[in-house]
Amino acid sequence: MKSTRTLIRRTVAITTAGAAAFVLAACGSEDTAGHGGGHTSKSPSATASQGERQQNAADVAFAQGMIPHHRQAVEMAELAPERAESAELKQLAEQIKKAQDPEIKTLSGWLASWGEDVPAEGEMGGHGGHDGGGMMTEAEMAGLEKASGKAFDTAFMELMIKHHEGAVAMAKTEQAEGAYAPAKEMAGAIITSQSDEIERMNEMLGKS
Repeated sequence: MKSTRTLIRRTVAITTAGAAAFVLAACGSEDTAGHGGGHTSKSPSATASQGERQQNAADVAFAQGMIPHHRQAVEMAELAPERAESAELKQLAEQIKKAQDPEIKTLSGWLASWGEDVPAEGEMGGHGGHDGGGMMTEAEMAGLEKASGKAFDTAFMELMIKHHEGAVAMAKTEQAEGAYAPAKEMAGAIITSQSDEIERMNEMLGKS
């Protein structure tokens, strides 16, 4: 009789222990699933964040082409205070310099963060594949440096219009083919501002 009771007690104890183990295992499984679910819920935002930072070959070409392009525009603009006759042209040249200097720094920062080469000073670059992008030749630049007065004003505007048209074409390519949102935003600003300046210079040439 005693042996029968002992057997029953042991069976109950084993069953109870088994049930407890099952509950603990279930809790552990739920806890793991909870942590796993939390991790999974964060993944899409992390992936989206990485996607926002993603750049492609068009973004790199835009930055590497626009830096030397802007540098030349700034170089041209810096000639105006001493050589231009028109006060309006001097004001326009200062506007061009103020707009493009900060963009050069921004573009250089992007390339550095992407692990890409920043064009060296004096390097002409690829100009985004736009047949020179309206860049002045060495002879054209030398001629502008020697000009003064009304002759300078006319030469400056004619050359800068061509220069701006090249920049607008490069910016439109970036908007169409680029992936990096800040670069596409800058491209939009370049299209707007430089198209306005082209129109203004054409009007000024018509008056001269």
